[in-house]
Amino acid sequence: MNEKDKKEFLEEFGKADGPKKLDMWYYALEQEVLWEQILSEMSEIAKEQKMDKKLDKMMQEEMNGITGK
Repeated sequence: MNEKDKKEFLEEFGKADGPKKLDMWYYALEQEVLWEQILSEMSEIAKEQKMDKKLDKMMQEEMNGITGK
């Protein structure tokens, strides 16, 4: 979901009535669970390929670049 879609979703959520708000809330929770499962499976694949430590190092380097450390 890009920033425009996120903004539209949140605006629609703000305008929705109670039942629709609840539906949208459950949809967002389902998406969260889906992405947690995908990330878990990606982690397992990286471990199997012995890439997990290399990916961790790359992510840390990227985060250090973002935060300026």
